[in-house]
Amino acid sequence: MKIIGISGSIVGSKTRIAVERVLDKIKEQFSDVEVELIDMKGYQLVFSDGRDYRDYTGDTKTILEKIMAADGFIIGTPTFQASIPGTLKNLFDLLPMDAFRDKVVGIVSTAGSAMHYLVVEQQLKPILTYMLAIVVPKYVFIEETHYHLKEIVDDEIIFRLDRLAEDTVYSLKAAIEIKKAKESAYPF
Repeated sequence: MKIIGISGSIVGSKTRIAVERVLDKIKEQFSDVEVELIDMKGYQLVFSDGRDYRDYTGDTKTILEKIMAADGFIIGTPTFQASIPGTLKNLFDLLPMDAFRDKVVGIVSTAGSAMHYLVVEQQLKPILTYMLAIVVPKYVFIEETHYHLKEIVDDEIIFRLDRLAEDTVYSLKAAIEIKKAKESAYPF
């Protein structure tokens, strides 16, 4: 079982810090789960042009293949101009429509103020639902004030990130069992 954390921006560090916190908690608590971080900052993705994801090359191909092979995700998004970053939207556009079918997605959202807490509800969740993801209902919204010196310092946020790690893994394990049960119902 593999969970990939995606830090969905090419600038800043707060989103990556939050996603890493969740991945570290998964590693600490669940030895049977492999985790990996994809920090969009470290890759050069091309713009989506509508071709099959397997036809891309370079960093784009590398990231897309990793995503398609994973079982679950922690997707981190900052808020830019009251929206998800274009970098993250482009990543979704590069993937096939059913890329997240039967895959569990936990969400972390960072923003400069509380005014942007609904970006996940109004923009990210609809995209993930369209792409057939199983979205963990409770996401973690983190404001600028919850960080100090590139570290999350708010105990409630730390608790919620740790809970997101657990909820994502338990949801993924349940989804795998449900899929096995459905598949075993057919004798062929």
